[in-house]
Amino acid sequence: MAETILQLLTGAEDAPAIGAPDRAPLTHGALRRLVRETVARLNGLGIGRGDRVAIVLPNGPEMAAAFLAVAGGAVTCPLNPGYREEEFAFYMEDLRARALIALHGQDSPARAAAEKLHIPVLELIPGEAAGSFTLAGGSPAAAAMPGLAEPEDVALVLHTSGTTSRPKIVPLLQRNLCASARHIIATLRLSPADSCLNIMPLFHIHGLVAATLASIAAGGQVICTPGFNALRFFAWLDALRPSWYTAVPTMHQAILERAKRNAEIIARAPLRFIRSSSASLPPQVMAELEATFGCPVIESYGMTEAAHQMASNPLPPAPRKPGSVGIAAGPEIAIMDEEGRLLPPGCLGEVVIRGPNVTPGYENNPDANLKAFAHGWFRTGDQGVLDEDGYLRITGRLKEIINRGGEKISPLEVDEVLMDHPAVQQVVTFAVPHPKLGEEVGAAVVLREGASCTEAELRDFARARLADFKVPRHVVFLAEIPKGATGKLQRIGLAEKLGLSA
Repeated sequence: MAETILQLLTGAEDAPAIGAPDRAPLTHGALRRLVRETVARLNGLGIGRGDRVAIVLPNGPEMAAAFLAVAGGAVTCPLNPGYREEEFAFYMEDLRARALIALHGQDSPARAAAEKLHIPVLELIPGEAAGSFTLAGGSPAAAAMPGLAEPEDVALVLHTSGTTSRPKIVPLLQRNLCASARHIIATLRLSPADSCLNIMPLFHIHGLVAATLASIAAGGQVICTPGFNALRFFAWLDALRPSWYTAVPTMHQAILERAKRNAEIIARAPLRFIRSSSASLPPQVMAELEATFGCPVIESYGMTEAAHQMASNPLPPAPRKPGSVGIAAGPEIAIMDEEGRLLPPGCLGEVVIRGPNVTPGYENNPDANLKAFAHGWFRTGDQGVLDEDGYLRITGRLKEIINRGGEKISPLEVDEVLMDHPAVQQVVTFAVPHPKLGEEVGAAVVLREGASCTEAELRDFARARLADFKVPRHVVFLAEIPKGATGKLQRIGLAEKLGLSA
């Protein structure tokens, strides 16, 4: 069983591994050689196993290849290219980066941050095939731990997307990533015949592991786009003919908005399934996607600390339950109460996991580890319930649950009700500070093109379907709801962003 990333790369020598629009693909054989060449190059610069390499590259095949190649013998640390200089400086210093890989000829504030921290910059020079590259720069030195990575080595380091506190460092071992890739391959029945159209950012666990690593480990291909673009999506779908794509719900909704004018392309698209992860997929969107594309939509549940996938709805003929994130798909899943007791099916509590894909713990953060690990289980911070069939329903992040005068309200429950209104395209329910109740319910709403609806109408619609204390007291109509760097809707801090207080 493969326990390192290089051991996972067993695809046929001449089969495509990494593709991109308008480029010849990089084959599996060429990718394996690239990994070994990159490790040797890094070793010659004094960088080996355990040493961290920050990578700041645009979304695309070189980013995917650099992730795999650096992890072959060092620690990959991808950073969001959209950061400012101060952010780059914070993350590179926090990671103790030994080098920065940047695109040759492309300016980035990461370069200035690296210079101030005396971190050498390695220039990535793209080759002809998608994802092929050479590294220039750096000074010769001897690596303390040269050679190829081993199963217990850290392969990938990411920061949690901390919204209310300092981001935590999540180290993922080679064996963690290999386990997660195997879980995704099994869930989606991936084979060498599959190709994934990646529209997810490659500084995030979703795109790195589900789209890239699992596809290549299955002997198939990942086709790397420059990032999500609803205007270009259907042209890519037609020209590149992927068998699946994976995205966050906001991307699926943007794709659906343009689907009618691209019906001919959809009719000839060879999609075997569509995958959704990283945020809750409204059941209405799942139904519309399946009706539009004529293939199953698989909702999965993942997080960085689990090297991505934890649960997933299975492919047909097994049932898919809209509104559920499916059954355990790799690690064990249970529901735990505040005292650390495991609860039976049907009981609401915190979702906990344990398995070979789970991080051994946050780095240099004993307090966070004390809170996150209990009796051998990792606490996800999500509230949910398992049904009798083992399907998990997430009711929300524990820190996002709205506490209105002691009444606990799941924002997802309110989202689902409001999404049933024919005029509503997108909605996110969130907490609004209140001087007496503590918190009140707010909702940010995007209406469908050409549709109209008033705040009073929407509240009346909700009141007929929800208990009165769950009905939003604040409804804000927006052209677009603020999103995070990965396209996820942001509940925490939304009231402040919109200037709301009860």
